[in-house]
Amino acid sequence: MVVIVMGVSGSGKTTVGGRLAEALGWRFRDADDFHPPGNIAKMTAGIPLTDEDRAPWLAVLRELLQNTLAAGEDLVLACSALKHAYRERLTVDAARQRWVYLQAPRELIAERLKARRGHYMPAAMLDSQLAALELPEDALRVDASADPDTMVALLLKALRPAGPAS
Repeated sequence: MVVIVMGVSGSGKTTVGGRLAEALGWRFRDADDFHPPGNIAKMTAGIPLTDEDRAPWLAVLRELLQNTLAAGEDLVLACSALKHAYRERLTVDAARQRWVYLQAPRELIAERLKARRGHYMPAAMLDSQLAALELPEDALRVDASADPDTMVALLLKALRPAGPAS
C-alpha cells in the first residue's frame, strides 16, 4: 500500500507523512529529496518549476512507487503533486494507493513558510504553488491547520480499512 500526502509547500506533508509512516510502521520518503539540482536551484532562486522541469522528477517518483508496490512494500510519500496530470502520472495501481490532501488557509501556510528554516522553497513561491494547484477529487481531505498528531489520528482512522492488511 502507498499513501501519498500532497499539498502546497508548508501544508505539513513531511511532518504529517513522517508521523503517519511511523505510526503505521511503514517506510517514509519525501519527494523533495528526489529533485535534481537544477530544480532545487530554480526554486531557491524563486523561479517556479515548469511541467518540463518536473517531468524527470515525476519519472523517478513513479519508478519508486512501481518498485515499492511490485515488492509488496508499504510507503508514505510526501509529494506536492499539485496538478491532476502529476497525480495521474504517480498513480501506478489505484487499488493500492491512497491520496491525502492537506489543505489550509493561505495565511496559515504563509506563516509556516516564513518561519521555516533550512528549506530551499522560499515563502514568495506560495502564490505560484496555489495558482498551479488543481484540487484533487479522489483524495482524503484533511484540515492542515489542525495539530499534526490530530491529523495523523484522523488519517489512521480513515486509512485502517485500506491499511496494512490490504
